[in-house]
Amino acid sequence: MASRAPARRPWTVVLQRWPTALALGMTAATFGGSQSEEGVAALAEALLLLQLGYLVIAKLRRRQASWPLIAAGFGLIIALRVLEVIAPAAVLSGLALVVLVWGAVDGQLQRPDPFRVQALGMLGFGALSLAWLVVDPDVGRYLVAAGFFLHGVWDFAYFKLDRVVARSHAEWCGVLDVIIAAELVLKL
Repeated sequence: MASRAPARRPWTVVLQRWPTALALGMTAATFGGSQSEEGVAALAEALLLLQLGYLVIAKLRRRQASWPLIAAGFGLIIALRVLEVIAPAAVLSGLALVVLVWGAVDGQLQRPDPFRVQALGMLGFGALSLAWLVVDPDVGRYLVAAGFFLHGVWDFAYFKLDRVVARSHAEWCGVLDVIIAAELVLKL
């Protein structure tokens, strides 16, 4: 006689997929924010932050720092936006440059190391996220959308590989990125 597997309760699925639930909640809370140029600029800064997080985590080789670094990064962006002293994109770009130089000076950039891949990612995603500054706003929207979509693919690859960042972070970021890309393309 075959035994039946116990039925799953809906809340257990949510608990197991909490990063996906968090991403869906965050995108629901910010729905409609991609309609304005200011909204696209904020999303471009977020894209820059997400890859900077990967870069710093790879530099430190501390996957457990994934969530604290992302929380601190979003806190930094919010504080900079409130204070209106310096553009968050300038600060994030400066931090990325410091980490890249640090990796070059200590030789980590020259070794076959996950940091080298993240450095290349930082250059690519950084270029897509900062492009909105110099191109037509409509073109910039699509470049930022492409950046988010490609970063979502990047996240899902790291989710599958279970490397560099915490697996929960890669899941959350992948879902978030793909939804934001769709919002930008569809102008939601």
